[in-house]
Formats: sequence, structure tokens, C-alpha cells
Amino acid sequence: MRVLFFGLLKDATGKSSDSLDLPAGATAGDVLEHYAARLPAVKSALPSLAVAVNQRYASADTRLEEGCEIALLPPVSGGLENNRRALLTRHPIETNTVLDKIKSAADGAAVVFEGVVRNQTRGRKTLYLDYQAYEEMALGQMEALAERALTQFQIRDLALVHRLGRLELGATSVLIVVAAAHRAAAFDACRWLIDTLKRTVPIWKKEYFADGAVWADGEPFPEGIPRGSSPASGSPHPERASK
Repeated sequence: MRVLFFGLLKDATGKSSDSLDLPAGATAGDVLEHYAARLPAVKSALPSLAVAVNQRYASADTRLEEGCEIALLPPVSGGLENNRRALLTRHPIETNTVLDKIKSAADGAAVVFEGVVRNQTRGRKTLYLDYQAYEEMALGQMEALAERALTQFQIRDLALVHRLGRLELGATSVLIVVAAAHRAAAFDACRWLIDTLKRTVPIWKKEYFADGAVWADGEPFPEGIPRGSSPASGSPHPERASK
């Protein structure tokens, strides 16, 4: 089995992936217990971790099969092609290009949200940011959010774009564009999209300051996403970790 590490776990383990042999009938919880027993960073973060098996969120009792891919996920802090509404890119985000692609004459409103790299966090001078993602899963989660928004809100179309890699001050890190007949629905959908993306999509931000670097504080995963506590380790406790 292949195990993937992201965010602070990647730093703590010194690698992005590992190979693990487990007996037949093993569960995701067994993977967590294996690494918690060997890596203090996993043990301390256990209550706030989520687990993905083959790019889907999974509970600790999920049975594993030979050759599957398991990801240990800390809480989460070009152009669109082929009718996709979500994009991950390592290039500067072209807001006007995306906006022109989404809006049409049928729309009475087009709401644009840009997340921008600011020059400080809680009084510490920021030099630059670095975004990392579990890319295949993040894209799938972003596409799913787009479909949910189209169902939940009276909007016509939307786009979600998130940048990865090193971002300098003033750069756009995330872009959301929502087009609708009426502004209220567009505003509501845009707010829901950015709030939900920040809590559920496996993308992490590392902040580099003049006096060091840290993974950005984030919110715990929502209740609908199973945490990393295995059946033997008790109930998870709310805890803030990197996003």
C-alpha cells in the first residue's frame, strides 16, 4: 500500500509518501496506529486528521485492499477546459479571463472573490506563501463543490481556481466566479463556496516569515468528514491545525 503525507506531516516525516505492508483485513485505523506509534507528529495530530482511501474520505474502520492509496490529511487551510469548473494551477491566475468565460448576457450578476497573499499575519511580516495539495483528490472535491452549489443556489455557472506552489505578496491564491440572474444568489453561493473549500478541500498553506515558517492555522474538518482517531484511540477532540 502507498501512504501519502501532506502539510505538516510531510515536513515531520521528511517525505511525501511511504510504502506499507499490512495483513489482510487491515483498516485505515491500522495505518493511523502504525504511524502514530512511530511518528510523534502523527500521534499529536491524530484527533484532527482525516484519511482518504483512493482519493475518497474514509473512516478509521474502512477496510483496505492490496495496492490501495491512503492519504493522511491535516485539516485544510491557465484556463478551464473540457467543461470543468475547477482548476489547480502553478501559474498566475488570470481573473478577467475566467470572468469573461463564465458570465453571459443572461446574467444579472457576476460575483468575483479573490484570495490575495497579504504582507503580514498577526503582526509577523510575510515574505511569501507556499501552497501544497493532494491534487487529484482536491480537484475532485472542488468539482463536487461546484455541482453542489449549482444544485443548492439559483446560479447559472461558476468557476473555482486555486494556485499551488510559491506565491509572492499580492498574488491571487484562489479565485471564485459565480454567475446568476440575481445578485443575492450569486453572493450566497460565492460565500458558501470559499468557506466550504477552506474547510474540506485538501490544500495546505505554509507561511514564510522573516523569522521562520509555519503551516497556517485552519479550522477542524466539518462533522461529516471522519477524523483520524482509530476505534481504539477514543473519540476525536476539536483541534485547530494547518490549512
